[in-house]
Amino acid sequence: MPTPRTASPRPRRTAVPAAEPVVAERMPVTPAAFDLLERSRQDLLAAWDGDDVAERYLHAHLAALRCAAAVLAVRGSAAPRRRGSTPRSAWETLPRVAPELTDWAAFFTASARRRSAIEAGRHDVVDAEAAAYLMRQAEAFHRAVEAVLGLPPIPLLPDAAQADAARVDPVQAGFLRPGSGTAS
Repeated sequence: MPTPRTASPRPRRTAVPAAEPVVAERMPVTPAAFDLLERSRQDLLAAWDGDDVAERYLHAHLAALRCAAAVLAVRGSAAPRRRGSTPRSAWETLPRVAPELTDWAAFFTASARRRSAIEAGRHDVVDAEAAAYLMRQAEAFHRAVEAVLGLPPIPLLPDAAQADAARVDPVQAGFLRPGSGTAS
């Protein structure tokens, strides 16, 4: 008599992924990936230099998206694609090609909803606290991607911007529900 299979419990996702991912495999970094990482760094700088809160949020999200695209540029061809399947967003594809970045993909998928609202003209969905928090997470994601790709970290932001980012409260920024530790 066969033994019934039991489903293993799903791992709990943390609201903010660990900054140091476990690296699965190293592949040569393409020139396109280097370009995307540099453009990500420029978007982070634009986010910190921006005056408009919505613009800062958009630049931070775009910086993270460029980092995801850099990983896809390196590992994307290694991921099998089902015949006839429709293209997916970078955040949907990233866990397939870089499982160590799954939590980051979930985090930025959630922030993409707010980005879409801003792009639709709803600038009231983000405040300075939320923009600063996303900028901080985009920088941490950039560092995680550098580690995954086997690249040495390079300074991304001026020291003053890093100090400002460290003071952001994720609950006040609207990224975490109070007392839950989960993304809102």
